[in-house]
Amino acid sequence: MLSTARFDLWRPRASDLPDLVDLMADEETRRFLGPNRAGAPAVFERLQRNAGSWALHGYGTFHVRAHGNDAIIATCGVFHSWRGFGKGMDDVPEAGWIVRHDRCGHGIACEVMDAALAWFNHTHGPRRIACMIEHGNTASARLAARLGFVAYDEHCTDEDVHITLLERGAC
Repeated sequence: MLSTARFDLWRPRASDLPDLVDLMADEETRRFLGPNRAGAPAVFERLQRNAGSWALHGYGTFHVRAHGNDAIIATCGVFHSWRGFGKGMDDVPEAGWIVRHDRCGHGIACEVMDAALAWFNHTHGPRRIACMIEHGNTASARLAARLGFVAYDEHCTDEDVHITLLERGAC
């Protein structure tokens, strides 16, 4: 659907499930994803939510592949979320990125999120986008700041996970 200098960005497909299970299998990849579970059932639910975001709202996260490679190395983009705790995180566009641990530090999320946010603004018009970063995830906090997100609140989950809530106004 979209391409960057190094990556192809695809909408979700049912056939992506095995690659997504592989992506989420690594504990270090899931480190800052709160109570996120590995395994096919949990990843299947995530895939279905993403497909639903695309179907109902016309946007969701992209499955990222290096040019000429079929393996999914990341999911990045803007999806429609409902976190259930208010604070500006319910029924809103939310930015998010997950990069396979062994591919972190190579600018993948930055390159893809630049393209995804530009596509979102062009396709859906500039508007507020929320984002949340778990405390301790300094790489994602730096990326969020680079992308124009600013902190506006804090939240602690039932699992005692502390997160910073961020937003990016209409650009």
